[in-house]
Amino acid sequence: MQSNSETLITIFGGSGFLGRHVVRALCKRHYRIRVAVRRPDLTNYLQPLGRVGQVHAVQANLRYADSIAAAVRGSHIVINLVGILYQRGKQSFSAVQAYGAEAVAQAAAREGARLIHVSAIGADAESPSLYARSKAQGEAAALAARPDAVVFRPSVVFGPEDDFFNKFAAMATISPVLPLIGGGETLFQPVFCGDVAEAIARAADGAAKAGTTYELGGPEIFSFRELMEIMLTTIDRRRLLMPLPYGIAKLQAGLLQYLPKPLLTPDQVELLKIDNVVSRAATREHRTLEGLGIAPHTVQSEIPHYLWRFRKFGQFSRQEA
Repeated sequence: MQSNSETLITIFGGSGFLGRHVVRALCKRHYRIRVAVRRPDLTNYLQPLGRVGQVHAVQANLRYADSIAAAVRGSHIVINLVGILYQRGKQSFSAVQAYGAEAVAQAAAREGARLIHVSAIGADAESPSLYARSKAQGEAAALAARPDAVVFRPSVVFGPEDDFFNKFAAMATISPVLPLIGGGETLFQPVFCGDVAEAIARAADGAAKAGTTYELGGPEIFSFRELMEIMLTTIDRRRLLMPLPYGIAKLQAGLLQYLPKPLLTPDQVELLKIDNVVSRAATREHRTLEGLGIAPHTVQSEIPHYLWRFRKFGQFSRQEA
């Protein structure tokens, strides 16, 4: 039987927020890790996550099939974590999350490598959201190329470098008002980055059922309003939570989408119209974190460890977190 130290795993998107936690989880299991990224020179921070020589980076771009094939060569397992929250130039939802995912899956199939594909709850071929449609197309392409692929659909992923709690906490430090799009009633089931990484690592170990789509959510479901209230309590700030109808939000997003890092896009407004929670079917069929033997962390237990820096006047020390 092949040992983990002889198993090469190529990770596309391994330098991102979730990627670094996946690399850490796999390194602890002694796998050899190849991180396929557009800028290998910017991934030095991944090296200390493993032993000397355990992690190395190679150049790859999901828009170029030859670079994908080169990155996958010799791999036993391929993990695709690549996803974008907004489109910029050639980095479109279709190019990255649909055609890019297809190219990775086909390269894995040609190499005979197992495939783990990370999508998102809400992926839907009929969705009005381009993001959700491209995610669904990526899933379909992954399973068409490798019918035994394991697909993970996480809800909103939170953790130290997240783009959710950190973004709204930063807004709360400068704005007296936080908008509640659609009234803040959309439901979420936030999932801790470490739990998602552990699920992916267990799939690499062979603990996940082949050809299965898992939905990953935390132990609790919250409305968007409730999440903003938890965040404000954590950073000890009082802010007005103002309901904002979808129509007005979409008009504002039409302008905000042109910021260097958009605060909101019209496509994200469409996503906020649909609850982002684990389905009853996935729960019933044990296609969840719990089904993989993972007890998910709560929002309240984790966000104080990294939102402390947004508190007023440094009242909350890092040690207290």
